[in-house]
Amino acid sequence: MAEAILLSTAYLPPIQYVAKFLQFKQVWLESDENFPKQTYRNRAVILTANGPEAIMIPVDRHGRDRVKIRDIEISYATPWQHVHWQAIASAYGSTPFFEELADEFRPFYEQKFKFLFDFNLQLLHTVFGILEIAPKIHLTEQFEGVPAECMNFRQAIHPKPHRALADPAFVCTPYTQAFYPRFPFIPNLSIIDLLFNCGSESFEKIFSCKQ
Repeated sequence: MAEAILLSTAYLPPIQYVAKFLQFKQVWLESDENFPKQTYRNRAVILTANGPEAIMIPVDRHGRDRVKIRDIEISYATPWQHVHWQAIASAYGSTPFFEELADEFRPFYEQKFKFLFDFNLQLLHTVFGILEIAPKIHLTEQFEGVPAECMNFRQAIHPKPHRALADPAFVCTPYTQAFYPRFPFIPNLSIIDLLFNCGSESFEKIFSCKQ
């Protein structure tokens, strides 16, 4: 099995994505690809009172069709930060660990970041801090320059099931979610679904997901 994996950037990524940082000794993040639409790069899926809901960060490509992911700018033409935080607070306000962890995430919905890649990376490091892990992360320098003996997984984790690739190394471990039993367990939502529901037990839950 490869000791390294190549992933895309992701906004509040699903549990499967975070599990890769425990499964592999080194993780590369793609920073040179052209920005693709309708992926986890700028959207996350949370569990609301109405079921799973995608929240998306609007981006500004300045009229260009092809823009490197590291150069994609966040658009503030709409109050998406307020909308996202309200959605998160409404979805998870009653979960066991929301009050404890809310201040870790709230600043990302109050401060303005210019670039999506930087926003996602700092948010990811916040998640790592909560999980108390410090994985080795490298950034690619050119597209298609996949490091030797590195599994290319940058398109594999996808919000559309028909576009996601099979991943036998990941099976999501069930945990108690908000709105149960209204909804049966919904696997592989945003990592914040796990954190707000399980708190300090989140690391063990993620670790048990990797096969």
